[in-house]
Order: sequence, then C-alpha cells, then structure tokens
Amino acid sequence: MDARLNLFASPTAGRALKHLISMNKVVSETELPAATQELVKIRASQINGCGYCLDMHTKDAAAAGESPLRLSLVAAWREATVFTEAERAALELAEEGTRLADAAGGVSDEVWANAAKHYDEEQLAALVSLIAVINAFNRVNVITRQPAGDYQPGQFD
Repeated sequence: MDARLNLFASPTAGRALKHLISMNKVVSETELPAATQELVKIRASQINGCGYCLDMHTKDAAAAGESPLRLSLVAAWREATVFTEAERAALELAEEGTRLADAAGGVSDEVWANAAKHYDEEQLAALVSLIAVINAFNRVNVITRQPAGDYQPGQFD
C-alpha cells in the first residue's frame, strides 16, 4: 500500500505536523504516566482505524516495557483485569473524547468525574491534550493512508 501523500516531502504538511509533534512533546513531559499515555494513544488509534499509529504506539509501549498481555487487551479494557482504575478512567475518557459524534453531549459528566478522581488538573489537561493530538494524528494518517508495519521504536526521537 502506498500513501496518498508523502507527508515528509510536503512543506505544508511538515509545518503542520511540527505543531502536532510539539503538542505531543508538551504532554509527554507532564506527570501523566507514560504507560497511560501509550494506552490512550493505542485505544484512540484502534477506534479510528489508524494502522500507522497503532504500529508506532504498540511498538513504543513494548519497547518501554509494556506487557504483551496488556497491549493485546486494550481494545477490551472493560473486560480485562490488567488495567488500574486510573488507566480505565483514562481509557474511558479517551473513548468518549474520540467518539464525540456518538453522544449528543460529548464526554459525559460521569466519565469526567471518574477521570477527575484519579488525575489532578494538570494531568487532566495533559490527558485532554493527548486525546486531541492523537485524534489529529490519526486523521492525518488515515486520510492519507499512511502504511503501517515499518516503524522502529524511537524512530522520530
């Protein structure tokens, strides 16, 4: 499969992606646990069908020590016993934040309150920002049909 657009050769795409990358870097430097960040990126990418981001974030999570069991159960996190209550709250917020069109009111008060039980305001700000930026990356990659499978952990560091 070939990409519809070479994002690395396009000056416009390069400038736009530079800002998304900067936003992602801001989030990565927060107190929001790195494992939670990767789980959220994986779950949003599953929902959006972004193979490129799934390739990247599952490999990055594995390279950082995430277990194969937890990685394989992200899509079924509700039924899985391997996630903490805080991770479950983040995954639920990620789902509702990714599926905004599925609910007339967006993210429910219940889901927000549950996340707020586990994360302070700065971590919530990071989580909201993370959900926004991974959804933006997903959309760029899905629209342009970026192929998955060749990513190497740390490739863009």
